[in-house]
Amino acid sequence: MDFKEYFENVEGTGILSTSDSEGNINSAIYSRPYIISENKIAFSMLERTSYANIKSNPKAAYMFIEECKGYKGKRLYLKMVGEETDENIIEAIRSQRQRKHESKTDETRHFVYFEIENIRPLSG
Repeated sequence: MDFKEYFENVEGTGILSTSDSEGNINSAIYSRPYIISENKIAFSMLERTSYANIKSNPKAAYMFIEECKGYKGKRLYLKMVGEETDENIIEAIRSQRQRKHESKTDETRHFVYFEIENIRPLSG
């Protein structure tokens, strides 16, 4: 599947679900992932619950719900494999993509890499 083309052309809403080392779950609205390679994606993350969770438990799930009639989309099962904290590198990567909603903040931003372990359709 060509995720770069998919996420550039399909409108929808993304939800990232994480849990801490004790299994306490968090789900949050997240933008589309940055496509690094066929089986690797990344998210720009602030130091909030989702980031704290993946630091203690590297597993996550990303659900993308397409904006259409019915239930279409993707579920990506992920494992954190690295992160970038250099602000200049993060901004260079983020500037390559047109952003609909600009979030200006003084909070520390991390660029977190995930390996895609499994892909399933939204339903079924």
